[in-house]
Amino acid sequence: MNEQSNHIIAETDLIKGCIEGNRQMQELLYKKFSSKMYGVCLRYCGNTDDANDLLQEGFIKIFKNLSRFRGEGSFEGWIRRIFINTSIEHFRKKIKLYNVSEVQENTIEDTDLTALDTLAQKDLLVLINELSPGYKTIFNMHVVEGYSHKEIAAMLGITEGTSKSQLARAKAVLKKSLEKLINKNQQWNYK
Repeated sequence: MNEQSNHIIAETDLIKGCIEGNRQMQELLYKKFSSKMYGVCLRYCGNTDDANDLLQEGFIKIFKNLSRFRGEGSFEGWIRRIFINTSIEHFRKKIKLYNVSEVQENTIEDTDLTALDTLAQKDLLVLINELSPGYKTIFNMHVVEGYSHKEIAAMLGITEGTSKSQLARAKAVLKKSLEKLINKNQQWNYK
């Protein structure tokens, strides 16, 4: 199959072909979504080896569970959800987050990221990937994916307070990193 046939095939036919085990359809599905989903995996794990593993694991889950797609909502959204959940499972296996008490939570300052306006997207991705795995996961889930603290708590098996504190700490670390980067760039411009 050529590149143009990818656009001609209806999504329902692509799904049906994959369910029936048609290798060409499975390859088309992989080609259509692999680069976007690799980005999701990379955002959660931060290194290419783990991202490649998660990509493969996610597609295995998609092909095994494709018959469960009911057509409610977008197909890409359904696939994205599988990759996010796969990434979260990977995170939960590797990292243990400790719940924070309300007293501890109240002592954590929330910061805003006003320096974001002056940086390129690639700079931000580098800084986010430098966060500890716990901070990075919570930051991605809340800020990038839009999950509430309640949803994050349920998915990761932590309290809402822990989710909030991890986000606040992630923002604080990002703010310091951003300030260093901006100061470095300003010094470079003056030379």
